[in-house]
Amino acid sequence: MKLSAANLPHLIAAAAMIAAVATPAFTATSPRDADALAKATYIYIATVRKDGNQSKAVPVWFITTADKQVLIETSPTSWKGKRIKRGSPAMIWIGERTGPAFIGKAEIVTDTKLQDQVIAEYPKKYLLARIGFARPSRAKLNSGQIVVIRISPVRDLPDGFQSAPGTPAPTLDEAAKPASAH
Repeated sequence: MKLSAANLPHLIAAAAMIAAVATPAFTATSPRDADALAKATYIYIATVRKDGNQSKAVPVWFITTADKQVLIETSPTSWKGKRIKRGSPAMIWIGERTGPAFIGKAEIVTDTKLQDQVIAEYPKKYLLARIGFARPSRAKLNSGQIVVIRISPVRDLPDGFQSAPGTPAPTLDEAAKPASAH
Protein backbone atom coordinates (compact mmCIF):
# COMPACT_ATOMS: atom_id res chain seq x y z
CA MET A 1 0.00 0.00 0.00
CA LYS A 2 1.35 3.40 -0.99
CA LEU A 3 1.67 5.87 1.90
CA SER A 4 -0.65 8.79 1.18
CA ALA A 5 -3.27 10.91 2.91
CA ALA A 6 -5.98 8.87 1.19
CA ASN A 7 -4.65 5.66 2.77
CA LEU A 8 -4.25 7.12 6.26
CA PRO A 9 -7.65 5.86 7.55
CA HIS A 10 -6.76 2.33 6.42
CA LEU A 11 -3.36 2.47 8.13
CA ILE A 12 -4.93 3.73 11.36
CA ALA A 13 -7.55 0.97 11.27
CA ALA A 14 -4.86 -1.67 10.70
CA ALA A 15 -2.77 -0.34 13.59
CA ALA A 16 -5.82 -0.40 15.87
CA MET A 17 -6.55 -4.01 14.92
CA ILE A 18 -2.97 -5.04 15.67
CA ALA A 19 -3.06 -3.26 19.03
CA ALA A 20 -6.37 -4.91 19.93
CA VAL A 21 -4.95 -8.37 19.28
CA ALA A 22 -1.69 -7.63 21.11
CA THR A 23 -3.20 -6.53 24.43
CA PRO A 24 -6.30 -7.42 26.45
CA ALA A 25 -9.13 -4.98 25.90
CA PHE A 26 -9.96 -2.38 28.52
CA THR A 27 -13.51 -2.97 29.56
CA ALA A 28 -15.73 -0.60 31.41
CA THR A 29 -15.52 -0.92 35.16
CA SER A 30 -18.42 -3.05 36.34
CA PRO A 31 -21.18 -1.31 38.31
CA ARG A 32 -20.17 -3.41 41.35
CA ASP A 33 -16.60 -2.11 41.19
CA ALA A 34 -17.49 1.48 40.25
CA ASP A 35 -19.72 1.73 43.31
CA ALA A 36 -17.08 0.17 45.58
CA LEU A 37 -14.33 2.44 44.20
CA ALA A 38 -16.47 5.52 44.85
CA LYS A 39 -16.80 4.55 48.54
CA ALA A 40 -13.34 3.10 49.25
CA THR A 41 -10.39 4.78 50.91
CA TYR A 42 -7.88 2.08 49.95
CA ILE A 43 -7.39 -0.62 47.39
CA TYR A 44 -5.26 -3.70 47.91
CA ILE A 45 -2.96 -4.57 45.04
CA ALA A 46 -1.09 -7.75 44.20
CA THR A 47 1.07 -8.39 41.16
CA VAL A 48 2.35 -11.50 39.45
CA ARG A 49 5.83 -12.78 40.26
CA LYS A 50 8.14 -14.14 37.53
CA ASP A 51 7.09 -17.69 38.51
CA GLY A 52 3.42 -16.85 37.75
CA ASN A 53 2.34 -16.78 41.39
CA GLN A 54 0.57 -13.97 43.24
CA SER A 55 2.47 -11.53 45.41
CA LYS A 56 1.09 -10.38 48.75
CA ALA A 57 -1.74 -7.85 48.43
CA VAL A 58 -0.81 -4.52 50.01
CA PRO A 59 -3.00 -1.50 50.75
CA VAL A 60 -2.39 1.65 48.70
CA TRP A 61 -3.94 5.05 48.20
CA PHE A 62 -5.68 5.57 44.87
CA ILE A 63 -7.84 7.82 42.76
CA THR A 64 -9.96 7.02 39.72
CA THR A 65 -10.15 8.68 36.33
CA ALA A 66 -13.42 9.77 34.72
CA ASP A 67 -13.63 6.38 32.99
CA LYS A 68 -12.96 4.54 36.29
CA GLN A 69 -9.40 3.50 35.64
CA VAL A 70 -7.37 3.41 38.84
CA LEU A 71 -4.29 5.58 39.41
CA ILE A 72 -1.74 4.95 42.14
CA GLU A 73 1.78 6.16 42.81
CA THR A 74 4.71 4.12 44.07
CA SER A 75 8.47 3.93 44.09
CA PRO A 76 9.87 2.51 40.85
CA THR A 77 12.05 0.24 43.00
CA SER A 78 9.11 -1.29 44.89
CA TRP A 79 8.22 -4.86 43.95
CA LYS A 80 4.91 -3.73 42.45
CA GLY A 81 6.71 -1.02 40.47
CA LYS A 82 9.30 -3.48 39.14
CA ARG A 83 6.70 -6.13 38.27
CA ILE A 84 4.40 -3.68 36.53
CA LYS A 85 7.33 -2.30 34.53
CA ARG A 86 7.97 -5.92 33.48
CA GLY A 87 4.35 -6.26 32.31
CA SER A 88 2.60 -7.84 35.29
CA PRO A 89 -1.15 -7.40 35.51
CA ALA A 90 -2.60 -6.15 38.79
CA MET A 91 -5.15 -7.86 40.99
CA ILE A 92 -7.17 -5.29 42.91
CA TRP A 93 -9.38 -5.72 45.96
CA ILE A 94 -11.50 -2.66 46.67
CA GLY A 95 -11.84 -1.28 50.18
CA GLU A 96 -10.66 -4.34 52.08
CA ARG A 97 -8.68 -7.54 51.56
CA THR A 98 -11.90 -9.45 50.93
CA GLY A 99 -13.64 -6.71 48.94
CA PRO A 100 -14.80 -6.85 45.33
CA ALA A 101 -11.87 -7.84 43.14
CA PHE A 102 -10.82 -7.36 39.54
CA ILE A 103 -7.76 -8.02 37.41
CA GLY A 104 -6.46 -5.28 35.18
CA LYS A 105 -3.73 -4.22 32.83
CA ALA A 106 -1.23 -2.15 34.79
CA GLU A 107 1.27 0.25 33.28
CA ILE A 108 3.59 3.01 34.34
CA VAL A 109 2.36 6.20 32.75
CA THR A 110 4.33 9.23 31.63
CA ASP A 111 1.25 11.24 30.62
CA THR A 112 1.66 14.47 32.59
CA LYS A 113 -2.14 15.02 32.70
CA LEU A 114 -2.59 11.74 34.60
CA GLN A 115 0.41 12.49 36.81
CA ASP A 116 -0.98 15.96 37.56
CA GLN A 117 -4.34 14.39 38.43
CA VAL A 118 -2.62 12.25 41.10
CA ILE A 119 -0.68 15.27 42.39
CA ALA A 120 -3.86 17.34 42.66
CA GLU A 121 -6.32 14.73 43.94
CA TYR A 122 -4.32 12.79 46.56
CA PRO A 123 -4.31 15.76 48.98
CA LYS A 124 -8.07 16.22 48.45
CA LYS A 125 -8.73 12.58 49.35
CA TYR A 126 -6.05 11.89 51.97
CA LEU A 127 -5.39 14.07 55.00
CA LEU A 128 -1.81 12.82 55.32
CA ALA A 129 -1.07 13.93 51.75
CA ARG A 130 -2.74 17.27 52.45
CA ILE A 131 -0.39 17.94 55.38
CA GLY A 132 2.62 16.89 53.33
CA PHE A 133 3.20 13.26 54.36
CA ALA A 134 3.74 10.96 51.35
CA ARG A 135 2.42 13.65 49.03
CA PRO A 136 3.16 13.11 45.33
CA SER A 137 4.79 16.05 43.57
CA ARG A 138 6.09 17.02 40.15
CA ALA A 139 9.62 17.14 41.61
CA LYS A 140 9.34 13.52 42.86
CA LEU A 141 8.02 12.37 39.46
CA ASN A 142 10.65 14.29 37.48
CA SER A 143 13.47 12.95 39.66
CA GLY A 144 12.23 9.36 39.30
CA GLN A 145 11.56 9.02 43.03
CA ILE A 146 7.96 7.98 42.28
CA VAL A 147 5.98 6.75 39.27
CA VAL A 148 2.27 6.82 38.49
CA ILE A 149 0.61 3.53 37.58
CA ARG A 150 -2.66 3.23 35.68
CA ILE A 151 -4.71 0.08 36.19
CA SER A 152 -7.36 -0.55 33.56
CA PRO A 153 -9.90 -3.18 34.66
CA VAL A 154 -10.10 -6.12 32.27
CA ARG A 155 -12.49 -8.40 34.14
CA ASP A 156 -14.04 -8.92 37.54
CA LEU A 157 -12.73 -11.72 39.69
CA PRO A 158 -15.39 -13.91 41.33
CA ASP A 159 -17.07 -12.71 44.50
CA GLY A 160 -15.06 -14.01 47.44
CA PHE A 161 -11.80 -14.20 45.45
CA GLN A 162 -9.01 -13.68 47.97
CA SER A 163 -5.34 -12.90 47.87
CA ALA A 164 -3.28 -16.05 48.11
CA PRO A 165 0.43 -15.20 47.92
CA GLY A 166 2.53 -17.94 46.35
CA THR A 167 -0.37 -19.52 44.45
CA PRO A 168 -0.98 -19.27 40.70
CA ALA A 169 -2.36 -15.89 39.69
CA PRO A 170 -5.39 -15.55 37.46
CA THR A 171 -4.71 -14.32 33.95
CA LEU A 172 -6.05 -11.27 32.18
CA ASP A 173 -7.75 -13.55 29.68
CA GLU A 174 -10.58 -15.43 31.38
CA ALA A 175 -10.19 -18.39 29.01
CA ALA A 176 -6.45 -18.72 29.61
CA LYS A 177 -5.07 -20.92 32.35
CA PRO A 178 -2.75 -19.71 35.14
CA ALA A 179 0.90 -19.64 34.11
CA SER A 180 1.79 -22.67 36.27
CA ALA A 181 -0.85 -24.83 34.56
CA HIS A 182 0.88 -24.63 31.15
